Amino acid sequence: MAADGPLLTPDERLGDALRTSAIPAGPAEFLADLGNLQVALPVLAATLAYLTWRTRTWFPTLVAVVTMALVPALVGPLQSLLARPGPPPMSPETGFYPSGHAATAAVAYGLCALLAHRRSAAYGCVALNAAVGLGLVRQGYHWPVDVVGSWCLSVVLLYAAAYAISRSTRRSSSGTPSR
Repeated sequence: MAADGPLLTPDERLGDALRTSAIPAGPAEFLADLGNLQVALPVLAATLAYLTWRTRTWFPTLVAVVTMALVPALVGPLQSLLARPGPPPMSPETGFYPSGHAATAAVAYGLCALLAHRRSAAYGCVALNAAVGLGLVRQGYHWPVDVVGSWCLSVVLLYAAAYAISRSTRRSSSGTPSR
């Protein structure tokens, strides 16, 4: 579906429309950069350090680290396997689906929101990731489906992390020893 199929033409049309839109390049580049490891990982690390210090609980931090490590472990092989060409001027190159930047942002900021246990953090995470995705497409780094595919992968990873953390929390609050 990502490299060929019924979504290809609408995906390319939407990507071309966003790339040539009136959205200023400077702010779009800034938004795209929020998906870089150099930005997202320090935000996640600071959040984990604060929450670990505040709660004196290590398991959620361990789950977050493992979840974040799964992003490149899954995205890289998928990009190689699918070998989808990027938008112009990236076109001859392949390996754009799913977007590593969009997955990095979605998982890192999603983990921050998940661990903060605040609805406002979840809304902010959704808005921030939409902005990152828009910036990536506007700057011609990815097609829209590349970004959406990353979000789908990220939802699975975040759901698994939330499940693991909630199981641990239930065990520790019920007095049942962890195995």
